[in-house]
Amino acid sequence: MTMRKKRNDRNYIIYKVTIGEETYVGLTVAQGRAFWKSVKIRVQKHISRALKENKDWSMCKCIRESDETIYYDILDVVRGRKPAYQLERKFIGELTPSLNDF
Repeated sequence: MTMRKKRNDRNYIIYKVTIGEETYVGLTVAQGRAFWKSVKIRVQKHISRALKENKDWSMCKCIRESDETIYYDILDVVRGRKPAYQLERKFIGELTPSLNDF
């Protein structure tokens, strides 16, 4: 049995999470064409990690301390890893999200 070659031209989703006045811009791999479902799963992972692990990251602290509803939106979908990371940086620079730790 031969192994399939790993694809390097996947779709990536740049998304924004909003919790009250706070925002976060992130990046996740698209699961097929189910873009919204992919982002929903990623946001659920953020929430789960914040509640189960004692991370000191801004996003985790905000999730634990806030009783605000968490909203998420797709900013863009891009093909390829390198262009995706470049576009994520561009959105972070433009939107200046308060929950991205650097």
